[in-house]
Amino acid sequence: MDVRALFERNRARLDALYAGQDQLERYEKLADAFRAQFGREPELFVSAPGRTEVVGNHTDHQNGKVLAAAVNLDTVAAVAPRDDGRVVLYSAGYDQPFDVDVTDDAVREDEKETTFALIRGVAARLKQLGYQVGGFDASVTSTVFKGSGLSSSAALEVMLVGAFDALYNGWVIDPQENARISQYAENVYFGKPSGLMDQMASAVGGLSIQDFGQNPTGVEAIRYDFGAKGCAVCVVSAGGEHGNLTNEYAAIPAEMKAVAKAMGQELLQNVTPEALFEALPRLKNKVPDRALLRAFHFVDDTRRAQEAADALKKDDLKGFFDAVIRAGDSSWELLQNLYVAHSDNQEIPLALEMSRRMLAGRGAWRNHGGGFAGTILAFVPFDLLEGYRAAMDAVFGEKATTVLAIRPEGVVCIR
Repeated sequence: MDVRALFERNRARLDALYAGQDQLERYEKLADAFRAQFGREPELFVSAPGRTEVVGNHTDHQNGKVLAAAVNLDTVAAVAPRDDGRVVLYSAGYDQPFDVDVTDDAVREDEKETTFALIRGVAARLKQLGYQVGGFDASVTSTVFKGSGLSSSAALEVMLVGAFDALYNGWVIDPQENARISQYAENVYFGKPSGLMDQMASAVGGLSIQDFGQNPTGVEAIRYDFGAKGCAVCVVSAGGEHGNLTNEYAAIPAEMKAVAKAMGQELLQNVTPEALFEALPRLKNKVPDRALLRAFHFVDDTRRAQEAADALKKDDLKGFFDAVIRAGDSSWELLQNLYVAHSDNQEIPLALEMSRRMLAGRGAWRNHGGGFAGTILAFVPFDLLEGYRAAMDAVFGEKATTVLAIRPEGVVCIR
């Protein structure tokens, strides 16, 4: 494969995907790695982006709304088919490949929370839905740094669906279907009870308001150029690791569902703030107080996601910033997913307080992603960016602050 010629053929598209940042050397190194690992040429590349959740924290699993965007950080694989029903995947940073016989669909407890489970789960779900599945070799690299809150796992899942699709189905799988397949693999095989937002944002691309109360999910694209308004979109990696926090994440949907059940509903989707408040006398001591607070977060934040989207449609940047800040405050006070109980390290609250002191009246800040560890999101005016980055990096480490761009496409096949 002549990677340079491939880039010339796809120059405009690649410039849009990566916000003008040249990726030729990265792709050439990935192709070289494939040749060294497999002794042959890759046939194509599949790229899936990370995502940023702008407003709507833990609302997707209750069929609420989320304002989210794909970003210009991605997981990309060089791939070629093989004929023995195995997926052999080398991932940068790992000495040994992930080798999975995808003719075996069994859910394995010893594979939970591993890449083996995601590969097996994606293949199994594709077969259940009638798609063709076969083996392939893959060399993978990612700029969606693990534990960042930008959803490296969703990017990997969406990329895997794309690889099977490109090699064996002629690229026919709708992005929303890709997202649902990816979520199934994460829920059933990987063992993490995530909602659909991570996978949907990665698969669909762009900035969009997503309504998970619709079937299929309602996705409305929103065009907004923050850079043209003199504002940078940043994530700050404050520290902490997501790998041992599955119980903390699982408790959030479980508690929200407990409140919904106590109100005669399956999910909080159809519960209004007014109805929840009126029900408090009979809910108190029937469900935990934290569950009630988390339910109030949901009913407010799913409305806030729409408010934020509407503000952008009206070019009301101040109103948008207000919604972002209120969303972050709600996660801190009601959802309570900014730090792990009994831990002295509270990196996310510290990063948010620093951001408030530097950006109040000019920008916006909030926690980002699943919470408990990882990153915060900040909208920083260009004239404050250098000072903001220097201050955050001084506390949280060199290159802790990353400036993002919204990626217009989700999962793509480049050949």
